Amino acid sequence: MKNLGIILIVIGVVMMFITGFNYFTKEEVAELGPLEISKQESHPVRWSPIIGGVLVIGGLVMFLADRKKAF
Repeated sequence: MKNLGIILIVIGVVMMFITGFNYFTKEEVAELGPLEISKQESHPVRWSPIIGGVLVIGGLVMFLADRKKAF
């Protein structure tokens, strides 16, 4: 449980600073014999930094709860 808490904290901090990314797909539009026309399309993936904060808080709770069990 302690390890999972640390992982959630790290992921949460990263998600608070990096709020999204783009990925690209290549789509074939037309093919006329040897000539091929294609387009590259961008797909943004975004999230709120609040989600990262929630993960950090959840990770801290898990980390501290496991720490109290050890004593």
